[in-house]
Amino acid sequence: MLDQARIATTTPAETLAGLSAALRRWDGIEALGVASFGPVDLDPASPTHGFVTSTTKPGWRDTDVLGPLCQGLAVPAAFDTDVNGAALAEMRWGAGRGFADFAYVTVGTGVGVGLVVNGRPTRGFLHGELGHVRLPRLPGDDWPGACPYHGACVEGLASGTAIRARLGARSIESLAPDDPVWDGVAHALAQLCHVIVCAAAPRRIAIGGGVIERQPHLLPRIGALLVESIAGYMPIPDPATYVCAPELGALAGPLGPIAMAARLLRPDQGD
Repeated sequence: MLDQARIATTTPAETLAGLSAALRRWDGIEALGVASFGPVDLDPASPTHGFVTSTTKPGWRDTDVLGPLCQGLAVPAAFDTDVNGAALAEMRWGAGRGFADFAYVTVGTGVGVGLVVNGRPTRGFLHGELGHVRLPRLPGDDWPGACPYHGACVEGLASGTAIRARLGARSIESLAPDDPVWDGVAHALAQLCHVIVCAAAPRRIAIGGGVIERQPHLLPRIGALLVESIAGYMPIPDPATYVCAPELGALAGPLGPIAMAARLLRPDQGD
């Protein structure tokens, strides 16, 4: 990494103008990678390819992200979700090295999943949104959840936003590792991993993001709960390390677009 610029996410006009200005300062660009919060339109044949679609981020719905950043750059460009980008970075330089099937989960203000199968991020009519699957609840837990779309989905139960909503006047920083709140968070994330394993059987699942970085005690709990939930039906590879921290840490996100652009230039090294 030769240089890095940080532009605040405010309005689309301000943020994209700042990003475009940063790109213009960098000479010799051979390819562009753009990894965005979503949902986003990834269909190259769609008239809204490169747009953010039904996001909850105020002011960003139906915003063209890719177009303004490509303007004036006669180079190939890759566009994907931020979590798919992070997954590709971990596969190139981190916890997913040597694997063609890998999942990257981020748990921060939301919950996102980057899922790569046979060397490529999954595709359908849209990218996957596994952070919004609904789950079996812990017995006795009837809190409605915090997701504005789905209530008690994974994001509505385990994201930093959800935890703060559930705590009310208490702060996350005041919670001890054995606080009962973490039981529900670990359970939700283990159930998410159960879905991922049953759907795609990735070779490894890396879980990062602000919540996990500040609460590292959650990772071994999630891994153990996953093994218990699968109940021997599928052979989890190396159960003690199957659910792990991303090796790139906070750099997984910034390195994601670089990994995406590198695949355009050297596709034989991208799978």
